[in-house]
Amino acid sequence: MQYFSALRLGQKRVAQSREYLNSLTNGKAMPALALIDNKTNVWEPVGQENLYAIVDESSGFVLTDTSGYIVSIVDKNGITKALVQGVSKEQRDELIKMFEKDSVPEYKGKVTLPV
Repeated sequence: MQYFSALRLGQKRVAQSREYLNSLTNGKAMPALALIDNKTNVWEPVGQENLYAIVDESSGFVLTDTSGYIVSIVDKNGITKALVQGVSKEQRDELIKMFEKDSVPEYKGKVTLPV
């Protein structure tokens, strides 16, 4: 796929994921990655699937924001499309209930966050 075609499609998927996450978090979601970094010259947009992931320091990340968790919407490969930072334990638990109500599965693999 050509770069701009892949980017455009990826941006559309990021916008949809961000809109969904914004609806759950009162507009606090930020956009993330639109393209898959596959270390080649083949351009691929992020996947269209929406799964949720909870990121904390036990995930192998050193969080500079000490106020809680990162909640992200990822594709089937764990590529983050939208995220919210600084989520408390109580907010995290409430978000998990909303994801389950909306039948959004949890992603349990390695999450790729924007640098």
